[in-house]
Amino acid sequence: MRFLRMHFFSFFCFLVIIFSGFILRLINLTLLPVFADEAIYIRWSQVMSAEPTLRFLPLSDGKQPLFMWVLMFLVNRISDPLFAGRIISVFSGIASLVGICLISYVLFRSKAVSLASGLLVSVSPYFVFFDRMALVDSMLTMWFIWTFVFGILTVKTRRLDMAIFSGFCLGFASLTKSSAIFAALLLPSTLILGSYSKKRKIMFYEFLYIMFLLAFSYLVAVSMYNIQRLGPNFHLLSSRTADYVFPISHLWENPLDPFKPHIYQSFEWIFMMGPWGMFLLTAYSLLFINRKNSREKVFLLFWFLIPLIIQAMYAKVFTARYLLFVIPPFFVLGGSAFLDFNKKSLLPKTLIGVMLFFLFQALSFDYKLLTNPSVANLPRSERSGYLEEWTAGTGIKDVAEYIKKVSTENPDVQIVVGTEGYFGTLPDGLLMYLQGTPRVVTIGVGLNIKEVPEPLVESRAFGNKTYLVVNDSRLKIIDPESHGLKLIESFEKAQKPDGGQERLLFFELI
Repeated sequence: MRFLRMHFFSFFCFLVIIFSGFILRLINLTLLPVFADEAIYIRWSQVMSAEPTLRFLPLSDGKQPLFMWVLMFLVNRISDPLFAGRIISVFSGIASLVGICLISYVLFRSKAVSLASGLLVSVSPYFVFFDRMALVDSMLTMWFIWTFVFGILTVKTRRLDMAIFSGFCLGFASLTKSSAIFAALLLPSTLILGSYSKKRKIMFYEFLYIMFLLAFSYLVAVSMYNIQRLGPNFHLLSSRTADYVFPISHLWENPLDPFKPHIYQSFEWIFMMGPWGMFLLTAYSLLFINRKNSREKVFLLFWFLIPLIIQAMYAKVFTARYLLFVIPPFFVLGGSAFLDFNKKSLLPKTLIGVMLFFLFQALSFDYKLLTNPSVANLPRSERSGYLEEWTAGTGIKDVAEYIKKVSTENPDVQIVVGTEGYFGTLPDGLLMYLQGTPRVVTIGVGLNIKEVPEPLVESRAFGNKTYLVVNDSRLKIIDPESHGLKLIESFEKAQKPDGGQERLLFFELI
């Protein structure tokens, strides 16, 4: 109680920031249609929940299973599977927000920096957008942040329990996504934050003891990572890596391609979704805040730049969500602009104006995300994937509701639904919504459909109600009606820059 009385205002501000971040992440959580990877992860969770022998199913695609393990316990208890998947990311985002506040305070010993960093993360569209998606990246970011929270505390306090907690967080990160390797690589950088004796011999033993503690963290993390060896496809975690990254030799063969475009994209994403007011705060912190915190800033720059540069150089596939775990130190640096806020000079007072400008930018963007994502100023690559192309699941839930209604009204009729593809937005997006619906069979029938697939023709001949769900870009039948396909409904996706719009087509085979 004494602590609360002494720090009531700071604690109240902290609660307001957490509550605001939670509300921004929760409102209209399922407004954005299901995305391809979301559909896959949620469907895996449903299968894993139903069949205990498939608890390591994600390993079959070279993916770590922790997100799906957590989702298994929710997906059958919440009526909307998409909400169940996304609520995990909401709480992961809030845990990341708390971690950012704590790591800011541990580094700078300033409540103003802690609250400012938390506020920046709380409202930033970059975090708000991805903390509302049923993807593993929010969970990875959470474990990444808390690995460093306990890693820093390990170095500063030299306590074994802090090292164990750091190891647990690193282990959970390694069970979430392969990018956790960056946390393992960067954890020793916390050594620069320690206080050491001026006597060389004592300093050597201090340094050696901290290295022992960090080694214990690695031991815990590696032990947790090896749990995945219980699965039959553990080897695919490494073999599938070649599909996503270039070999080491890329460094001396062609280092600038795709490094240059990826670096440009990275800062474009932060500029647009940060949004760009963040750059003013970070620049002020780096240029004007006194040098006594130079070690902390070097540590944050290490955390930010090293994963960014390595991913930009080696990643074959590069999207904004792959940088989510990279940008927290950028926001802590922005928050550290308030380190000397109490000093009476002109520059610190202007920070209020910069912060208000940032809040206006961020909240305007957030309002669009929460009410009409198609008008939000998303980067081209993100808008295309989440709203415009085949990866966007616009209309899938409506199709599922229609089929459920048909199943209820025709209790004696078998229903067969054919979808484009075999894996991804379709059929997984439809399967996740139809989970538990009786007498409904959903099958993938391939891409570039030039004629009515034979399985659907046979299904109709047997007297089953038969449907086809396909994106118009993958339907090559010029006149569907002449092939017995009756259009039930068409669902338009967001408009492309050239004015075109892809549609999800829902047919019944008559």
